[in-house]
Amino acid sequence: MNKSQLIERLAKTENLTIRTAEDVVNTFFREMEKSLIRGSRVEIRGLGSFKVKQYDSHDGRNPKTGKIIKVKSKRLPFFKVGRELKERVDIL
Repeated sequence: MNKSQLIERLAKTENLTIRTAEDVVNTFFREMEKSLIRGSRVEIRGLGSFKVKQYDSHDGRNPKTGKIIKVKSKRLPFFKVGRELKERVDIL
């Protein structure tokens, strides 16, 4: 499912206009993004949690040339799946 499919599904199931459903989805993602930028953890019960992990700089290797390069430190979002979702997905 992609974002536009989510918007369509929300509009249909909640009897909303596409514009209203789009506003709801965009607001949800924007607020999640703001929280992660501030360094807060975002938890959605039954789904999982998002947090930002800090990665230190290190020496890496260019796979094409084999040359050693310096990889800068960075912050990246990380998702940890919740137990409930794990169990629901694992049903065969």
